[in-house]
Amino acid sequence: MLEKIGYYVFVLPFSYLPLAVLYVFTDFFYLILISVFPYRKKVIEKNIKKSFPNLNDKERKKIKLKFYRHFTDILAEGVKNLSMSKSTYQKRFTVKNPELMIDLHAKKKNVLLVSGHYNNWEWLITSQDLLFPHQAFGIGKQMTSKFWDEKVNEKRSRFGMKVIHAKNYREELNSFIENQKAVLVLSDQSPGNSSKSYWSHFLNQPTAVLFGTELMAHQLDYAVVFFITRKVKRGHYEMELQLITEEPRTTDWGYITEAHTQLLEKEIIKTPQHWLWSHKRWKREIPENLEQLKEEQRKRFNEKFNK
Repeated sequence: MLEKIGYYVFVLPFSYLPLAVLYVFTDFFYLILISVFPYRKKVIEKNIKKSFPNLNDKERKKIKLKFYRHFTDILAEGVKNLSMSKSTYQKRFTVKNPELMIDLHAKKKNVLLVSGHYNNWEWLITSQDLLFPHQAFGIGKQMTSKFWDEKVNEKRSRFGMKVIHAKNYREELNSFIENQKAVLVLSDQSPGNSSKSYWSHFLNQPTAVLFGTELMAHQLDYAVVFFITRKVKRGHYEMELQLITEEPRTTDWGYITEAHTQLLEKEIIKTPQHWLWSHKRWKREIPENLEQLKEEQRKRFNEKFNK
């Protein structure tokens, strides 16, 4: 009951306010975050320090403060995402080089769109089906609250996005044959199992990376396109695409995962405040027999896909 009241009385009505007004609220919230209630301060500071060991305290603090500013913008834009019109998305979220996806669609190629939680991913989820000729799919995990899960995914799907669950994605995708598909995957979450993860050197430290994108690419034979979303100005974003491979089954173990991980790292280093530093990215312990584990993973992968 409280969830419904919160949604219908507060959150949804707020979403109809102009973004400029919502930014006034989050500007105030930003001041609260940096002075009274520093949200996940220890996690953020630890992540930035480990990722940028060569910076001094003043430089790292600057990144933290810029992150808090960006984070509050994302909160305002997340609320606005519940009611934004199609025309507003088309003005505020654009693609720099859409011809890459147009070409893949003409070749009848299904695509995995892969990146991380960098800049505004919620606007992309909601507007993806407006951006490309492919049918938009998004793979996600169910939220703890069934009510919020239904409401958020209902809003995400209002312009054509199909939200599917990670547990049955193959059945969902294989049942759709009307058009080529573009599946959105955000691969910078912390994996649940260290021994099943792909281990890469990311932001100056060994990092467990989800292997799901690469596995899906080989299973389904989907082209893989990395994207990055850049903030043009407040409330305006531009997405840029980069092809990783059209023929995933010709690539070796680790190629796809290493490629999209390093491309994301490059962008984070360039503009670090736009990544989601408040998550515990490095909570998985490094396996003691890491090199042996990699060889075993490579062997199983090659056996499975007849490499």
